[in-house]
Amino acid sequence: MKILIIGGHGTIGKKVAQELEKRHTVINANRSSGTERVDLADSKSILALFEKTGKVDAVVCTAGEAKWAPFASLSEADFYIGIKSKLMGQVNVVRIGKDYLNPKGSFTLTTGILADQPVDMTTSAAMVNGGIHSFVKAVALELENGLRINAVCSDLVVDAYEKYKDYFPGHTPVPMHKVVNAYLKSVEGKVNGEVIRLVE
Repeated sequence: MKILIIGGHGTIGKKVAQELEKRHTVINANRSSGTERVDLADSKSILALFEKTGKVDAVVCTAGEAKWAPFASLSEADFYIGIKSKLMGQVNVVRIGKDYLNPKGSFTLTTGILADQPVDMTTSAAMVNGGIHSFVKAVALELENGLRINAVCSDLVVDAYEKYKDYFPGHTPVPMHKVVNAYLKSVEGKVNGEVIRLVE
């Protein structure tokens, strides 16, 4: 398969890309590095990426940002960071990318544990993750040409544990091989409209 990975240089995307490259042709797109460049917060940038890659068999998105801060300090603009990047960015990957996916192709989006188990200072990120879950379930009913879509929703991953452990007290990090397998299940399997949850 020809697979586009958006965010393939990140903590999760890098490991997913390494595994998929063993069996498939992988195109790596990132905001500031990689084979191709893309800004998830800009739909024109997403369209330009697909125009460059042409038809693909699968799209994996492990990118997108959201503001982490106490709710009392969050401005409307702060909320729009996550809405424009992680939420609408991934929605636009599907909205635009559906015309560049080969029949029976797939989208795999990325959320996280905050949708179900938010922690302190994650109101914006939790809201965005939950929105993506609802989007995946709904749009799976309408995609044509046999296209599939899923989201991978993991707890804190082992490779990010040291950086974020203070934000997630009591959480047991998920091993990277389990995270990678969730993406393989979506890309190489047949599941559709699922939020693939990973909690240790």
